[in-house]
Amino acid sequence: MDTSEPASAPQSEGDRLAADLAALRAFLPCATPAAWLEAAAAPANRALLLADHANCEKKAAATALNLAYRYTDHYPLLHKLSRLAREELRHFEQVIAIMERRGMAYPPLSASRYARELRAFVRAEEPGRLVDTLLVGAVIEARSCERFAALAPLLDAELEAFYGSLLRSEARHFEDYRGLARSLAEAGEVEERLARLLPLEAALIEAPDEVLRFHSGPPRG
Repeated sequence: MDTSEPASAPQSEGDRLAADLAALRAFLPCATPAAWLEAAAAPANRALLLADHANCEKKAAATALNLAYRYTDHYPLLHKLSRLAREELRHFEQVIAIMERRGMAYPPLSASRYARELRAFVRAEEPGRLVDTLLVGAVIEARSCERFAALAPLLDAELEAFYGSLLRSEARHFEDYRGLARSLAEAGEVEERLARLLPLEAALIEAPDEVLRFHSGPPRG
């Protein structure tokens, strides 16, 4: 009689995505507030949300490229950053294509306080500066992915499908940034910095904001 364990079935794409989402939700200190989701899903805010989403994708690509220019002596870092920049620019192209099809303008928008406050956490001296920058990138990518997943079912069919299509790459971006930070610092240092960074992120996500943006807190009032 064959008493060996049956071979486990290969994990499906859906199972892998569910595992990725579970990992990043466990990583984040809080879920997106319901009040933000309600405001972001409102049809009256659709053009604003997409315009700011386009800005976020441009900024993400620029961040990856800026790091690639600054840190040229680390080939694994350069390979990851190059792929990240290409993917973020592709997402930007997809967002503005949706806006164009819908006849939406692309106005200049002020940034929310979210990224600015997170980047204020970054140490000024190397190598801490690079480690902290990568950890901030991991947090921003994780929050983006969490919001895509929470927001998608509340939107029209085209945007639901589009945001759903972004989940896999955004979840990988979170792991890429966190993995790079871990490769450049002791595990204890990474965990200590995250223990300080994540409560700051939670405060920014949960506190009321003056403006609605993709990474803002709930709009005040």
